[in-house]
Amino acid sequence: MRITVLPGDGIGPEVTEQAVRVLQAIASIQGYRFEFEEHLIGGTAIRLSGSPLPRTTLDACLASDAVLLGAVGAPEYDQLPAHQRPEAGLLLLRRALGGYANLRPAVSYPAIAACSPIRTEIGSGADILIIRELLGGLYFGEPRGFSGSNESMSAVNTMRYSVEEVERIAKVAFEAARGRRNKVTSVDKANVLETSQLWRQTVTRVAQDYPDVTLEHLYVDACAMHLISNPRRFDVLLTENLFGDILSDEAAVITGSLGMLASATIGGDVGLYEPVHGSAPDIAGQGIANPFGAIASAAMMLRYSLELDQDAADIEQAIEYVLEAGYRTPDIAAGTGGYVANTAEIGELVSEAVTEVVDMRHAYHAV
Repeated sequence: MRITVLPGDGIGPEVTEQAVRVLQAIASIQGYRFEFEEHLIGGTAIRLSGSPLPRTTLDACLASDAVLLGAVGAPEYDQLPAHQRPEAGLLLLRRALGGYANLRPAVSYPAIAACSPIRTEIGSGADILIIRELLGGLYFGEPRGFSGSNESMSAVNTMRYSVEEVERIAKVAFEAARGRRNKVTSVDKANVLETSQLWRQTVTRVAQDYPDVTLEHLYVDACAMHLISNPRRFDVLLTENLFGDILSDEAAVITGSLGMLASATIGGDVGLYEPVHGSAPDIAGQGIANPFGAIASAAMMLRYSLELDQDAADIEQAIEYVLEAGYRTPDIAAGTGGYVANTAEIGELVSEAVTEVVDMRHAYHAV
C-alpha cells in the first residue's frame, strides 16, 4: 500500500514521523507492508523548489493509495501573494485529489477531560463527528478578489453551492450517522443566506432516504453556543465549508487541545489525512508537539482509504490506553496529572500499546 507522506512545515515533520511509526507497528503485527514516500509541500516546498505544491508532489499524491499530511504554514511567506503562500499548496492539493467531504471527530477522552475549559460534567462523554463540505462555498466561489486601490479598494468573495454539491455531502453525513447514533444536525444560516436556504431544502430532501436517521437543523450561531453548553446533544454535525472550518476548531475545546483533532478528506480518488492543528512554528523542533491528532489521522486513513476498520479501531484504542496510563504532552497536561512525555515518547508508547490491544483482542476471541 503506497502512502505519500507530506511532512510540511513547523511541527508537521515531528508529528508525521510518529504517525508513520504507529502505522509501521500495526503493519508489522498484521503482516502487510506500507511503502512510504516523502514529498515537499507548503513553506518547505517554497524554500526548496519555489512552489508550495511542486508537480512531483502532486503526481506522487495522485499515484498513491492515500496521503498523510503533517502541517502547512510558514510565517516568513505571509507577505507573498495569496496564490504563492504555503496554504495555497494545500488548497490546490485538496482540489486536485477531489475530496469534498472533510471528517473531523471531536471526542472527550475521560483521562484528559479536566484539561478542557468546559466543565467535566458538561463535556465528558461528548463524541461528535463534524462533516464539512470542502470544495465549495466562500473558499472556492467565483468571482473573488480585490478592486480599486488605497482608500477606495474593495474586496469580494462569493459563496456558491449547487444542489449536487449539497446532496453528495449530505449522503456522507447520513451514512456516517447510521454507523453511530443515527442523528444528523445540519448547520446553516437559512434565515439570511440563499445558499443556506438551498442547503436546508436539499438536506431535508436527502433525509427522506434515511428514515432511520433523525435530522435537525440549527443556525450556525446557535450551534456554536450548543457546542460549548451541551456538546453531548450532537452526533454527526453537517455543514458547509466556512462554518465547518470555524466550528471544528471550536470543538477542540471539547478534547482539550487542537493537537487531539484528526481529520480525513474523502470522496475523491485519493484520501487526504491530516491533524487539524497548524504548523505551530513557535514550538517546532522542541519535541513537545502533540502527535495524537496525527496518529488518529493515520487510523482514519486505515478506515476510509484502506478498509482496515479493525486496525483503525486498534490504534484508536491504543491512544486511549496511553492517555489512561497518564502520559501527556504539555498542551494536555494541565489539571490532569500524569507524566509529561515528548513527541517521540508518545509515538513509541502508542506503538507499544497497539501490540497490547491486538494481543488482548486475540486472547479474548480465543477464549
